[in-house]
Amino acid sequence: MGLVLTILHTNDFHNILEPRQAALISALLKSSGPDTLLVDAGDAISAGNVGVRMGGEPILTTMSELGYAAMAMGNREFHIAEAVLRHKIANASFPVLCANMRFQESGRGKLPTQANTIVTTSGGIRIGIFGVTVPMVTQRMAARVVSAFVFDDPLKSAKVQVDQLRSQVDVLIMLSHAGFKTDLNIASELDGLDLIIGGHSHAVLKEPDLSMGVPVVQAGSHGRFVGRVRLSQVGSRWTVSFADLIDLNAQP
Repeated sequence: MGLVLTILHTNDFHNILEPRQAALISALLKSSGPDTLLVDAGDAISAGNVGVRMGGEPILTTMSELGYAAMAMGNREFHIAEAVLRHKIANASFPVLCANMRFQESGRGKLPTQANTIVTTSGGIRIGIFGVTVPMVTQRMAARVVSAFVFDDPLKSAKVQVDQLRSQVDVLIMLSHAGFKTDLNIASELDGLDLIIGGHSHAVLKEPDLSMGVPVVQAGSHGRFVGRVRLSQVGSRWTVSFADLIDLNAQP
């Protein structure tokens, strides 16, 4: 029998993660076995695209305590000013991922986010995770004049990540805060991805969308659901053997 990897995923909390919901996520994580990953697809916070909570974002502290392995940067986490962006995501002790954002000026040093991360489970499964975000500032936008950052096309950036990571890992996952249509487009264009976990569209997908070959999942918004996906190893491939959405508000 091949290996089995369980992935618990959330997206678009918008700062709604009550203690009871967090406790249920924690219980799911603990009961799902050692080869389990907890990730998020962005917009965990409620601040506007240019807003900032001066005392930091407590939901990111809660997510850190729960044991999130990574999250994609959402548009809510983004800010055009480097210092403010760093402040907005400072409470995340896990990697905040965005492969398609870069400094406008070269030589600016390390970005507040990172493109990817590699996680190894206790069972030895190597998981590559990278993030993409809906382009907030592009070279065609007037906002580029005041922004420290600019975004590249999510598909082109995803291709770079697949080319870089595929040979290094057993499972390759994209965390996307670019929207469901963009996720389907990337799924149709790229080989090498095992799973796309999406956000931004607030789509409630009760089962993975397999229409483009790569399974695409998304778990609604505002703390209503946590998604669960089991990937089973069949030879050299990983396929979805089970997937569902767990209603965090309907649990006893």
